Amino acid sequence: MSIKIENLSYTYAQGSAYEIHALKNLSLEIHDGEFIGIIGHTGSGKSTLIQLLDGLIKADEGHIYYDGEDIYAPGYSLRSLRGRVGLVFQYPEYQLFETTVLKDAAYGPQNQGFSEEEALEKAREALVRVKLPEKYWEMSPFELSGGQKRRAAIAGVIAMNPKVLILDEPTAGLDPKGRDELFDLIRELHEKMDMTVLLVSHSMEDMANYVQRIVVLNHGTLMLDGTPSEVFSHVQELEQVSLAAPQVTYLMKDLEKAGFPVDTTVTTIEEAKKEIIKLC
Repeated sequence: MSIKIENLSYTYAQGSAYEIHALKNLSLEIHDGEFIGIIGHTGSGKSTLIQLLDGLIKADEGHIYYDGEDIYAPGYSLRSLRGRVGLVFQYPEYQLFETTVLKDAAYGPQNQGFSEEEALEKAREALVRVKLPEKYWEMSPFELSGGQKRRAAIAGVIAMNPKVLILDEPTAGLDPKGRDELFDLIRELHEKMDMTVLLVSHSMEDMANYVQRIVVLNHGTLMLDGTPSEVFSHVQELEQVSLAAPQVTYLMKDLEKAGFPVDTTVTTIEEAKKEIIKLC
């Protein structure tokens, strides 16, 4: 499902003393099946952008096109849009509300018009996909651990078979093992369900390891857009806006300064390992 963002602007508390320009004339194209990371300092417009993409708020100016259709056109069904664009919030408690995990995962399909049994079947399939063991399905979502809650929240979204999956800091608060497991799951869902995935994260290492393309926002505008290697080659520019590159990037630059002939564009540990082995 392709997405085209054209001259998008959004202002909070417009006309008041607290007016904040969250997005300013932003244009961006996202192609079918891409796995894109969105980064930026606090207040850069990341959360505003993903809410606009899910139709939760409406832009002051500009357009958003899904497969060529303007979501602001008269008669366009935002309810239908939210069935095709799934948003997983940073805090799963914001979207888990049913008495059991299974019922929670079935809520979206039921809202799409499926019968109770059809919705439950889609919920079961989704819970299997996110690898949440069956022993948890009849438990309250609020009895789960942090990582399990996130899996349950993702299941509730993918049970609706979205074409676009948007995740807002999905691993916040998880330990390294839980974070790696969840990102591996997201990558697997991207590959097996043929979805476009948009991921908001503060972790540069996760961006380097998982996404195909990175979009950098700065004060509501597009600052950088490219592959991880391309984006993280702009270390100084990123640091000027309170961001950074992966630690591997800094290591390779230090090695280069020390006189070692290494590729400073590598962004992952595996890539760095290969470069260092060449030196032996």
